[in-house]
Amino acid sequence: MEQVLSYIESNNERYLGELRELLAIPSISSQSDHVPDMRRCAEWVAQHMRTIGMQNVQIMDTPGHPVVYSEWLGVPGKPTVLLYGHYDVQPVDPVNLWTSPPFEATIRNGSLYARGAADDKGQVFIHLKSIEAYMRNVGSLPVNLKMIIEGEEEVGSEHLEGFVKEHKELLKADLVLISDSSMFAKGIPSVCYALRGLAYMEVELTGPNTDLHSGSFGGSLHNPIQALSEMIASLHDKSGRITIPGFYNDVRPLTKAERAAFKKLPWNDKKYAKQLGLKQLYGEKGFTTLERLWARPTLECNGIWGGYTGEGAKTVIPSKAFAKISMRIVPDQTSVKIARLFEKHMKKIAPKTVDVKVRMLHGGEPAITPIDSPGVRAAAAALQKGFGKRPLFQREGGSIPIVVQFKRLLGLDTVLLGFGVPDENAHAPNEFIHLDNFFGGIKTAAHFYDELPDYWEKGSRRK
Repeated sequence: MEQVLSYIESNNERYLGELRELLAIPSISSQSDHVPDMRRCAEWVAQHMRTIGMQNVQIMDTPGHPVVYSEWLGVPGKPTVLLYGHYDVQPVDPVNLWTSPPFEATIRNGSLYARGAADDKGQVFIHLKSIEAYMRNVGSLPVNLKMIIEGEEEVGSEHLEGFVKEHKELLKADLVLISDSSMFAKGIPSVCYALRGLAYMEVELTGPNTDLHSGSFGGSLHNPIQALSEMIASLHDKSGRITIPGFYNDVRPLTKAERAAFKKLPWNDKKYAKQLGLKQLYGEKGFTTLERLWARPTLECNGIWGGYTGEGAKTVIPSKAFAKISMRIVPDQTSVKIARLFEKHMKKIAPKTVDVKVRMLHGGEPAITPIDSPGVRAAAAALQKGFGKRPLFQREGGSIPIVVQFKRLLGLDTVLLGFGVPDENAHAPNEFIHLDNFFGGIKTAAHFYDELPDYWEKGSRRK
């Protein structure tokens, strides 16, 4: 490790130069005029994999943008890591809000600004450099490694599930490693070990068979907007608890160790509320804000509409009213079961004055990798060595669908080892990555590959 770490330290400037080359490619997957740039970026990543010593490097076509695959399988008997990342980036509009050009990486105040700096080119590049340090100084890696770097993450990874299904044998591994997330905050290294899932619904209420004059008909029928509002308002009780029967039946409770880990995080409710422009926070009683954000299920109305919303006045009772409602779910809930409970409940509480239709628009499952699993323990040890601080443990309130797909299709748990920060402007102008996190990330990745075999062996012995 001394040679590896010394090599990393002595090549920092070169790393930045190479990263600038990668960030200069406008690989915007959502825009058709950047299709040639997508191919050029895939070729750059593939060539760099070859340069650092990865083998069987392939640019594998999909119905959309290509996936770049490579492997190094030189230590039979050691764990095999499947490293996932993406080389596509978000659009840059509005360009006038960028302080420096989005595809000209610029250093300001200890951070590197460019589209893709944190999401996800910079974090993929962190691993490429840690691999290079091993191959140039040791001639091998401590683990077997497979890499898939895709080009459609920013447009929903539409073709990745099909790719994984088609290449199950090629992608066989012991765990997945993803660096496409954030630490808790700058200077606070953390390991994310769980994600919430999602059940996304649309509700349609129909009253009269046409829009009606509110003067001529008002007082004789139930306005669908009012009826829908009453239904939505009833979905929480006064303590903030969701009122759908059976909704909480499968919720996995937090362990004492998890609740203790959350309390160690530097969190302040008053500061959080102030940042959001709120006088007071709201949520399910009996749980802290972090517990509600990460480990408790939620139900939120994302939008409600009906009738006339244009300029000026139009005195109308609408025929229909609509709402979109999302429910974030936690281990061991499932999106299909929660959607079914929601639909049953909405039909039950709908007044007889209206007809109700409920549709599930999208679903995704929660994911969790136990804190005491070999991968998470190796990640924690690596972060402590890479950043010189004992890391903390956190969950995320959002969803990463590919994590669930890897579990469902390959049976693999995922270690989320992110080096960004929550305010890095990942999808906005002036995206950046802290250079301390970038260089600390390269060391941490190197330590992770070094630590994993020992933790994996200890975990196998416990089994």
